[in-house]
Amino acid sequence: MSPALFRLFRAGETHVHELSYLFWECTTRCNLHCRHCGSDCSVQSREKDMPLADFLQALDTVPAAQRPAGFTVILTGGEPLLRPDLAACGQAIRERGCGWGIVSNGFHYNAGMQQRLLAAGLGSMTISLDGLEESHNWMRGNPKSFTRALAAIRLAAAVPRFAFDVVTCVHKRNLTELPALHALLSDAGVRQWRLFTIIPIGRAREDADMHLSDAEFVSLMDFIRQKRRERLPMKTTFSCEGYLGRYEQQVRDTPYFCRAGINIASVLIDGRICACPNIDRDVFSQGSIYTDNFYEVWEQRFEAFRKRDWAKKGICAGCGKFRDCLGNGMHNWHGACEGPLNCHYRKTLTT
Repeated sequence: MSPALFRLFRAGETHVHELSYLFWECTTRCNLHCRHCGSDCSVQSREKDMPLADFLQALDTVPAAQRPAGFTVILTGGEPLLRPDLAACGQAIRERGCGWGIVSNGFHYNAGMQQRLLAAGLGSMTISLDGLEESHNWMRGNPKSFTRALAAIRLAAAVPRFAFDVVTCVHKRNLTELPALHALLSDAGVRQWRLFTIIPIGRAREDADMHLSDAEFVSLMDFIRQKRRERLPMKTTFSCEGYLGRYEQQVRDTPYFCRAGINIASVLIDGRICACPNIDRDVFSQGSIYTDNFYEVWEQRFEAFRKRDWAKKGICAGCGKFRDCLGNGMHNWHGACEGPLNCHYRKTLTT
C-alpha cells in the first residue's frame, strides 16, 4: 500500500474509531521484579485487584451492536495469573460474547491452569521470553523464570486454536542471542514472535543495558527483515512502536499505525480510562469507570489520540515524516516532554 493510500485508510479508521481491543489492568501484583517494568509492579502492590463486577459494569456499557467481530478483552497487569478468580473473570467476559486473552510472564502457567482457562474460553495469550537462560533470568530477577516461561510457551504453542505469540524485549545483553532464540522458539512450535525495544520509563529509565544504540537498533531491523524474507513457519515481526522509515513494511505486515485511542482502550487498576496501559496515565487518562460511562468516554473523548497536531513540537516540529509518523507511538510521550522519548525513524538513518 502506498503511503498516500495508507494515510487515507488511517484517517478513515480514526474517524470511525471502532473499539476492537480493551485492556483490563486487572492486577498490579507481580511475582517477578523485571528490570524493564514500566509500571513498577510488585508482589505487594499498592492497589488492590479490581473487583470483577466493577470491570463488567464498564464492559456492559459497550453496546453489543458496536462490538466488531473479534472484539477482545486482554487481561494484563502485573501478572494476571496471580488472580485466583482468573478463570471466572474470563468466563464472565466470554458469556457476554467477547473474546478474551492474557499477557503473562508464564511463571505460573501449567497444564492444569491451561485446562481451566481454556474451559473458560481463553482465546489468546502472549508470553514473554527475553533472551536465553542467563539473559532472561537477569532481566526477570528470578533464576527459575526461563525454565518456567519456556515450559509455558511449549504448552501454549501446542494448542492449535490459540492466537498465541511470544514477545521479546530486545536489549544490549540479548541482541546477539536473537538467532539462537529464534531457533529455540521455532523448535518449541511458536508460530508468531514479536520483538520490541524499551522506552526510558519506569525501572528502565536509568538502566543503560536496556537501551540499544542506533547501530544496534538497525542491526535488529536487519535481523527481523532477513527472517521475514526467509518465509519461515514462525513469523518474526517488530511491534507497533514507531515509524521506521526505510524499514516500513519490511519488518511488519502493515505500515506503522499507533492504534491507541483509535481501536484500543484500557481500564486501569484504579478505574481510570486510557488507551494502552504503557501510556502516561497521568497525562492521557480520559475519565474513570467510577464516575463516567465507559463507552460514552470512548465515543466522546480521546481527542489527543485522534488529533495529533499537538505533537508537532521538539524534534517533530519540522520533520518531513510527521504525516506518516504523527509524533511516534503515544507511549513515547511522558510527562511534560517537548518531544517523543524515542524517535525510531532517526535511529534507522544510521547506516
